[in-house]
Amino acid sequence: AHPVPEEDDSAPKPAPVREFEVAETVMGAVEEDGTVPSPLAGPVGRINEAVKTGRIQEAAEQAELTTAQATGALGPEHPEVLRLRELTAYIAYLTGDALRSFHLSLDLARLHHRLGDPRAAYGNVQSAAAAWRAVRDPLQGLHLGRDLLGVWTGLVAEPGPAADDIEQLESARTRMGRLAERAGAHAVDDNPY
Repeated sequence: AHPVPEEDDSAPKPAPVREFEVAETVMGAVEEDGTVPSPLAGPVGRINEAVKTGRIQEAAEQAELTTAQATGALGPEHPEVLRLRELTAYIAYLTGDALRSFHLSLDLARLHHRLGDPRAAYGNVQSAAAAWRAVRDPLQGLHLGRDLLGVWTGLVAEPGPAADDIEQLESARTRMGRLAERAGAHAVDDNPY
């Protein structure tokens, strides 16, 4: 019998996936000479500057416009377009538009999953989860949570960072239980009979 080799715990592991990770990277992706390494350097630079100076609504409008133009020119699955869409979701989150951020992020999670990129898909699920947590209406949270958990469960079923981070999914399921309780309480409170 051959001895079973032990797993090498000293091997470097990828950094954990965080919400809006790509968007923050895009916003921070500046070369030493101050340029963004992208064919969309000008627009992304202006969006970045608007965010840094607190002109979030202007950044949101620029991000939406730039994403639409880039999608038309490069196609909806081009890597630059995907990064712009992630940036747009992040800025929507910053403006307080949790619904827009949620839907953009969850759509990107589905797309990245279909394209076979489990890390990007899980990053987008984390972004959608952050936006979902910002939704205050319990009934709306339940509806969004069902969509989120559906995508998330699909990612957990396959190898990748989502499967390695099951605690986050369990936390989301726990929140769904709390939302169901709150939605039920609101239904009783709103019933005039």
